[in-house]
Amino acid sequence: MRLSEERRVDDGTSINFIMTDSIMSKAATMEIPINSNGDTGRLQEDDSLEQAAKLQWSLDEKVGSSRDTRVMVSGPNLNETNIVSGGYGGTVEGIIPTSSVTGSNMHHSSSSSSMGAEQTTRGVAVEKLEYMKKWGFNTYKCTKQMISERFGRGSRTVDLEMEAQIEVLRDTKRKYENVLRLARALTNHFYNMVQTQHALGDTFADLSQKSPELRDEFGYNAETQKLLCKNGETLLGAINFFVSSINTLVNKTMEDTLMTIKMYENARLEFDAYRSDLDELNMGPRDAVTMARIEAAQQQYHVHREKYEHLRSDVTIKLKFLEENKVKVMHKQLLLFHNAISAYFAGNQQQLEQTLKQFNIKLKPPGAEKPSWLEEQ
Repeated sequence: MRLSEERRVDDGTSINFIMTDSIMSKAATMEIPINSNGDTGRLQEDDSLEQAAKLQWSLDEKVGSSRDTRVMVSGPNLNETNIVSGGYGGTVEGIIPTSSVTGSNMHHSSSSSSMGAEQTTRGVAVEKLEYMKKWGFNTYKCTKQMISERFGRGSRTVDLEMEAQIEVLRDTKRKYENVLRLARALTNHFYNMVQTQHALGDTFADLSQKSPELRDEFGYNAETQKLLCKNGETLLGAINFFVSSINTLVNKTMEDTLMTIKMYENARLEFDAYRSDLDELNMGPRDAVTMARIEAAQQQYHVHREKYEHLRSDVTIKLKFLEENKVKVMHKQLLLFHNAISAYFAGNQQQLEQTLKQFNIKLKPPGAEKPSWLEEQ
């Protein structure tokens, strides 16, 4: 509804009212005279207009009171957003719950995150598929090259000097493993002998106390066995150090070099496989498709050639340092083994102890091999 009111005061003290209503089909203009005492005159036609105006006013008050009542009852709500818009026909007010907006935003964000996760998963799957494809292609080429070499139909890259050094290393490792096995067997047997001597010395000492007529004889033998047991424990310390050093040399130093050699041999096989593939393509026709394949094969050839040469250089360096380390370690360990064995069987306890000090070997106290009950937990 739109209500327009105009007041005009002139010499005759009159006021004009212009009212437009959607209920009425016409507009009426009246001039209402006002007397000096303030009384107004009424016309018969005015009753209908006045009643219509009162009716419209009461309707507006009811609508307004209902809105005020709703606001007072509901109170401020953080989950609702009041939207007030003005326009033709009065003020229009709407209430939109913010939870619906938030829910839509959350749904949009969750859908976006799910789409991002799906794209990431798809990217990982594509990457794995590409890796499997390259791995399968490379395995096929290497297997083909290996079978060709075994049947004598394929050529292979041979470094005679390198191959000879590798063969010497493998033979040396086998022999050193045999030395290590025998040294461990000697350690076990000698340990059992020392334990037997220790038990025999205790038995002789006990019999010397219980046999007065043979006290001196049992006492001499008990002291001899205890001395042998003590020297045997010292020799065991030297042998254990010898075994530990040989084990490190064989199962760590040599094994590390052999692992590098294995990588070198695999790189050599891959290099020969791609070299053979490139040779086959160069012997074929030279059309556009073949030229593209030749270019790709040349790239792979250069990549695997660089890898092969790099690993060959690593093997050469490791073989050199291994030989130097082997000579240094074995010189020390063989000297230790010889001096300790000689001093023990010569009965020279002082020289045996001096040998251990020379090589910085510290003997463990008796019972140190057995862990404590805290370490066993």
